[in-house]
Amino acid sequence: MYKRRLHIFIVLSILVTSAGVARLAFLQIAAKRQAREEIRLSRILAPIQLPTVRGSILDRNGRILAVDRPAFHVQVNYQLTRLLDERFWQANILKDIAGGDKTIEQAETDLREYYAEDISRLMQIMERCAQMADTPISDIEQRIRDINDEVWALREFFAWRRKFPESELKDKYAAKGRYVPRWAALEDFREKVPDRGERLKLALKEDLLEMHKDYALVDLASEEDLLDAQLEFADIEEVSIDPETNREYPYGKTASQIIGWVAPPQENDKELFEEDKYSRYLPDDTAGRGNGVEKVCEVILRGRRGEKQYDMDGRLIGEKETIFGKDVQLSLDIELQQEVEGLLKSNSLDPNVTTGMGAVVLDVATGDVLVMASVPGYDPANVRAEYGKLLQAPGKPMLNKCLQEHYPPGSTMKPFILLAGLQHGLVMPDEPISCPPRPAPKGWPNCLILRKYGLCHDTRWTNNARNAIKGSCNVYFSKLADRFEADDLQEWLYSFGFGRKLLDGPEFGERLDELRRQKGTNRNLRQTAGSISSAMGPFPGDDLEDLPPIRNYEKRMFGIGQGSVRATVLQVANGMAMIARHGIFKKPRLFLSESDPMNSYQRDLGIEPAKIDAVREGMYAVVNETGGTARKAFVDSSLLENQSLKIFGKTGSTEKPYNAWFAGFAEDDYGRAISFAIIVEGGTSGAGDAAPIGEQIIQLCNSLGYIGEKKASPLDHLLAGP
Repeated sequence: MYKRRLHIFIVLSILVTSAGVARLAFLQIAAKRQAREEIRLSRILAPIQLPTVRGSILDRNGRILAVDRPAFHVQVNYQLTRLLDERFWQANILKDIAGGDKTIEQAETDLREYYAEDISRLMQIMERCAQMADTPISDIEQRIRDINDEVWALREFFAWRRKFPESELKDKYAAKGRYVPRWAALEDFREKVPDRGERLKLALKEDLLEMHKDYALVDLASEEDLLDAQLEFADIEEVSIDPETNREYPYGKTASQIIGWVAPPQENDKELFEEDKYSRYLPDDTAGRGNGVEKVCEVILRGRRGEKQYDMDGRLIGEKETIFGKDVQLSLDIELQQEVEGLLKSNSLDPNVTTGMGAVVLDVATGDVLVMASVPGYDPANVRAEYGKLLQAPGKPMLNKCLQEHYPPGSTMKPFILLAGLQHGLVMPDEPISCPPRPAPKGWPNCLILRKYGLCHDTRWTNNARNAIKGSCNVYFSKLADRFEADDLQEWLYSFGFGRKLLDGPEFGERLDELRRQKGTNRNLRQTAGSISSAMGPFPGDDLEDLPPIRNYEKRMFGIGQGSVRATVLQVANGMAMIARHGIFKKPRLFLSESDPMNSYQRDLGIEPAKIDAVREGMYAVVNETGGTARKAFVDSSLLENQSLKIFGKTGSTEKPYNAWFAGFAEDDYGRAISFAIIVEGGTSGAGDAAPIGEQIIQLCNSLGYIGEKKASPLDHLLAGP
């Protein structure tokens, strides 16, 4: 019995001991593994977020109009940079001695001791940055001064707002539709609080978001520098290594209103990618802004950020590739656009002419927008810094005058009135409408040559269709327009592309299109539909039935492009392209399409060839015949000596507002053609102010090979064969 109990005790002891040993071994092994894992993890650096890279914007020939250049910066928090700001020290000393318990010396000593460790860390960061960037430490000090100046100015601005919420400056600038600019607020602050110490104490009380942000000290030139910086500053909490991309615009101000710019995202932008970890916006990201391609094509252009992770030995242990945004290609020829904008800026005109001008050039065959020039413009790279000034600048540089602005079209409307009248059977090509040598009845427009010279068109020629266009007879076209039923006139103008928005947005692709619809961002370039109604808009411009009517009394004014009728420069240029196509309507195109490279949609308006020819003959006479309103601008032009080239035009001018127009098309024997329209804000004569610009634009199109004699290519002899 005793032996049995002893055996049981021995077995139990062995089992308990074995379990203990096993447990101890397990704990030792697990602990060792855990320790190893902790050591391993302690040697892994935090992931480096790579920046999103936007797609590029290209012109029709692949030239880059906007491109991202990735960059990295060593950034330091303002909570450290402020320690080099004397205003920070002075304000805190004044605060500490306010109770009377300390002298200035005691307060300063206490503050220096309190921040001693932070000051030492800041000095260390500055020295490391200077070495890393191979730059004098004085450059780093200057950068910190700039950061401190910017943040302190903000603190003073908000101190002013808090101290003087009812300042008269607010009412003054509100009357101009503007916010109080910072410089004006700071001047007012100094006047109302002349004691500098008091201003310092008031500014010290402000606690702004900008006081807790990181600011770039130095740029990192390569991925090696990026890794070195991460290793160098791994133990300093106030330093971050942050990615960003610099958006560059190689052509500067050229096509600025079309391209747009980038700036911090707005709320509707943030919604686009909120569910995508690698596409959603980080605090310092940018998104497309303005009424341009950058904004319209945000879902196409925005990329997805990548990520890299290294260990303390600099070995890459994990990577997620950056996915670049897709490129967007436009129909613009940026070199032609640049030349036309330069022409508009340098043109010497009547001193009454304002600085605002616009010009559109279309490829007639495809409807491609080759040029959409609006001057003055702005520099997309600097627009954020100059935004307030640009909004108030003369000539409205932020506005695309070819797309967002509309004007009375003046006599450029006459070819369309004639085309509709001929096709509608209201007049025959050879039928004269009399322009007698006497003032028109009250409420009817007088002929321009009667007002200027006391003459009439009846004394110059038979005032039929071609001659009425040639001499731009107000009497002919006001009487012709009055013959229409108002609904019929409006319908014809609508079919020619007036009274509606013409420019379609880009193709987004199936996935992007679904995302765009889900988030309610059905974007397109902002544009006005103009007006072909007696009630001035704005109107949606989507459906003829939605438009208010033309009143009968105003038909006569529509006939000469005055009264309530309004058109954009793009609409006029596109209407001219329709005439050049012999009555084939096609929408203009800015975004090139892979699915429809030739912009194949078109609609035949069913206009008889003889009636189109009558309008074309009149427009040809405007430029090429004595008595044509644009003849003077072309009389010495080498273009008229080009036997393969024919130019058709129509001048226009309006009063109240004063504007000058020239529009038309040019075609050659090779089947190529361009149409154009030019507006000169403040111009008093289409013949004198706008037509000379049109002549020079056609010269540019000829020199770049869009129309006229084909230029020989070095490959021509090879292609020709033996």
